[in-house]
Amino acid sequence: MAKITAEMRQQLADAIVPYQEKIDGLLADEKTTVNLLKRDHTDESYKKLQLAEDMIFIATLYMAQNSLSLKILDAKNNDALNESRKTLYRAIIYLEDVVTNFVDVPYSDLTKNWETIADIPVSKRYLLIRKLGLAIKLLKDAFGENSKWKWSFVELEGRFTTVAKNLIDMKKGAKDYFEPSSDDYETTVLYVRMLQRMLDGSANGFRDKYELSTRRLDDMRDAIKFLLARHKLCLAIGDKNNAEEIKKKAVIWKDKMDADQKAGLSS
Repeated sequence: MAKITAEMRQQLADAIVPYQEKIDGLLADEKTTVNLLKRDHTDESYKKLQLAEDMIFIATLYMAQNSLSLKILDAKNNDALNESRKTLYRAIIYLEDVVTNFVDVPYSDLTKNWETIADIPVSKRYLLIRKLGLAIKLLKDAFGENSKWKWSFVELEGRFTTVAKNLIDMKKGAKDYFEPSSDDYETTVLYVRMLQRMLDGSANGFRDKYELSTRRLDDMRDAIKFLLARHKLCLAIGDKNNAEEIKKKAVIWKDKMDADQKAGLSS
């Protein structure tokens, strides 16, 4: 890596100005909206969905600053990447405020939450989740495979999976999934297929975290919760064969966890 000169640092500082100005403006807008919601809860869920979308955009602006640093200094901007990571957490928190952070719950428990965003079409919800998923992937790639945040991303992706699952109204989705004449048929099928992959990924991610890193029972319990959430999704779309296999897997994982605990291999 070439020596970083004062001129190079100034070039970077000048290059990131428009990105930082946009970030500062959006953060100011966020503060205004949050303060308003403390006094007036009108359309709160819709406003928080917009805040989540704004946070995703801010996170990409921080990643752009890192890209500029790589281009000009041939070095990562870890501060920008960490701000991006924190901002993606904020996006997820806003979504959790709207549709909860509950992993393994009956879909009926989410009905009241879905009612607060009934006017948001499934296509827009799907697009929001895809944007968030892409931002998380880009951030993971920017940090690199050996990042100290490797296992932290399991939690981030797990929370992302949860809000993605909770954001789609499956009372309606379970019908649209089998109705090719529905305007929402194609999007619903794509959304459900995406959720299947995400739930599997989060279940395996927490299991790997337990086996390879923490040996914490909470991580294994979370892995099982994501399996059970996958089981409920299979039942919702009539996939009884996979539902039965996933249920068996959850039992095996729980037996393994109980055996580890009994043997003193977990905490």
